Amino acid sequence: MSTFQQLGLDANLLQAITDLGFETPSEVQQKAIPTLLESERDLVALAQTGTGKTAAFGFPMLQKIDVNSRTTQGLILSPTRELCLQITNEMKLYGKYLNGLNVTAIYGGSSITEQARQVKRGAQIIVATPGRMKDMISRNLVDITKIQYAVLDEADEMLNMGFYDDINDILKDTPVDKSTWLFSATMPKEVARIAKDFMSNPLEVTVGNKNESTSNVSHEYYLVNSRDRYLALKRLADANPDIFSVIFCRTKRDTQKVAEKLIEDGYNAGALHGDLSQNQRDLVMKAFRNNQIQMLVATDVAARGIDVDDVTHVINYQLPDEIETYTHRSGRTGRAGKTGVSMVIVSKSEVRKIKSIERIIKREFDKKELPDGMEICEVQLMSLANKVHNTEMNHEIDAYLPSINEIFEDTSKEELIKKFFSVEFSRFFNYYKNSKNLNVEASSQDSSRSSSGDSTRFFINVGRKDGYDWMKLKDYLRDTLQLGRDDVFKVDVKDSFSFFNTEKEHQEKVLAFFTDFKENGRFINVEITEDRGGRDRKRGGGRRRDGGNDRRRRSDKPKGERRSRRSEDSNSSNKKSKRSNRDKSEFKSTHGRPRRSRR
Repeated sequence: MSTFQQLGLDANLLQAITDLGFETPSEVQQKAIPTLLESERDLVALAQTGTGKTAAFGFPMLQKIDVNSRTTQGLILSPTRELCLQITNEMKLYGKYLNGLNVTAIYGGSSITEQARQVKRGAQIIVATPGRMKDMISRNLVDITKIQYAVLDEADEMLNMGFYDDINDILKDTPVDKSTWLFSATMPKEVARIAKDFMSNPLEVTVGNKNESTSNVSHEYYLVNSRDRYLALKRLADANPDIFSVIFCRTKRDTQKVAEKLIEDGYNAGALHGDLSQNQRDLVMKAFRNNQIQMLVATDVAARGIDVDDVTHVINYQLPDEIETYTHRSGRTGRAGKTGVSMVIVSKSEVRKIKSIERIIKREFDKKELPDGMEICEVQLMSLANKVHNTEMNHEIDAYLPSINEIFEDTSKEELIKKFFSVEFSRFFNYYKNSKNLNVEASSQDSSRSSSGDSTRFFINVGRKDGYDWMKLKDYLRDTLQLGRDDVFKVDVKDSFSFFNTEKEHQEKVLAFFTDFKENGRFINVEITEDRGGRDRKRGGGRRRDGGNDRRRRSDKPKGERRSRRSEDSNSSNKKSKRSNRDKSEFKSTHGRPRRSRR
């Protein structure tokens, strides 16, 4: 179907489509709209962000509801306030010719009393965030016991944000025979669980392949040292003078920090994260939509409501914890038929994640080199020249031309051009003339740090029995040692002990810190592990003397692994009482041996 007229939509909806300038339905709209109009059934639609999913469920819902009734007939759940407002505004535009239509947004950070008042006026459709919706249900401020259509938009993101229980509590108050439409960019196991728990034999509509990135977006990565990450970000911005971008950080703290540094360095930047008030977030988004902010630094959650079609670049300042989240990030660009670029700044320890992402999105990354200083200067100079050449002349300055000509009377054309461009160009030239090369070559083994190369592998006497998994231990070490996010890697957690790597430059710092280090009355021991002729050896930190009275459990420091087999045999009865056979087996098979980490 090549036109909206062929989808079976009513005339008043088609008129709104014409007003909005829509000409050809997207693939997800072509597949979903006729199906939803023709039958009352559940639907799971998988399509990338920016492919027109709101219209895909919005038009069928608007055509099916009774605008003459004041009963709430449609419920749309979305993960964030920004997305909630975006959907509400779009639904109002789609239904502008439906007299009596009332679409109400329910979200946190605004007056619950006013929202309840709007619902009471007769909201046929409610668009809500799960938390605020559950709150209003508990206060008996909304009635969704008669809804006919329920939409779970960005279902994967709602689950990532921990809304499963809220969704469950909300939907149990709705009729069993309603139609449930689930729209998602990715299909992790959690989304499949929602489909199983809340839907009956749903029809699945897939645009592209599951979790696959849109073909309108190209993917690049740049390999740098962790300490040069911000400098790399600046180079990417300077190498693309017309960049209009969203920059993703993992934490609110990093988001604010990066945005502040960009502003200090003269870039039009802003931060968007959960610690901002609703008014501050609205101001930032308004400035971004009006192109007053050229580089928006955001967390994954805050960025869910960004609906701007002209974003040229997405820059992953840090990769997300969940690989599937990358799909949402890259979906911020390449929207509405436009092309875009998704860039990733990675350190050596993160290169292996690129391969994992490639498998999920079914797209290959191009490894690119950051431009050197002189390349950036050339790009900036030519960009300025083109802007000057294409600028429309302002004839209001004609009256001042005699005075200007007099100033430059003895200046040749070539000298005038040099002087003019030097005003702007000198700033970049002075900054970049002595700049270093930020590019790093990937190591030969697995495009990552090797245990015997530029990193040190450590043993630590804590493990799963102490409540750690690989991520918790990595965060603990990073925060305790005050290291960067990427400075702790290859974390391998066993039952009663673990292993981790850092750059060699941090070796002495790690050993010094954990010498005589005690936490909750227990010594935490960290030692270097080495592989020499197939035998495990340890040396370094955590040594202490305490009058001979303090002895650690053998399960905390398995000395037997450094002894000869004869010594092991002679002490086996004692060792068995201190360590389970399982732990011994794990330790012997992994301690100090070079192996590919699973983390």
